Amino acid sequence: MQLAYVMTAERGATDRLLTALAARLAGAGIRAAGIVQTNTECYDNKLCDMDVRVLPEGETIRISQSLGEGARGCRLNPEALERAVGLVNAALAAEPAPQVLIVNKFGKHEADGRGMRPIIGEALAMGIPVITGVNRMNVGAFDGFAEGLAQEAQPDLDALMDWVKAAISEPA
Repeated sequence: MQLAYVMTAERGATDRLLTALAARLAGAGIRAAGIVQTNTECYDNKLCDMDVRVLPEGETIRISQSLGEGARGCRLNPEALERAVGLVNAALAAEPAPQVLIVNKFGKHEADGRGMRPIIGEALAMGIPVITGVNRMNVGAFDGFAEGLAQEAQPDLDALMDWVKAAISEPA
């Protein structure tokens, strides 16, 4: 199993790093599927709008929703995330097959068995290496999902490129 995860301390840094990785992979001719996230600051500077771009060059989907002033619930729009999941699932079945799957985040939905979690499992079963972002709140759930077989990658673009190149050159 070729599964790596990356964690960063700064808000939004993992999203920026995985977006840069997707761009560099495309520039190197490496076929990637998955989603990368872009955050747009909102008027109050506490929240942001969250959009995911379906790789390699698919649509951008807003996965956040406004819950109104003072709301404390999760802002993830589960229907929008499931739309992205469906598009990524189709990309996994495309020919030629992707060489790597990038998942912006193993978050609460994935920790609960939903979201991109089935796609991660499917890609691994197909022998496609997977790299995902994980935050501190979900690292325990991710480790349980990965059964201790995931490798923590350095939060550095060159290190991630090296991991992907090594992963796609080795048989799964």
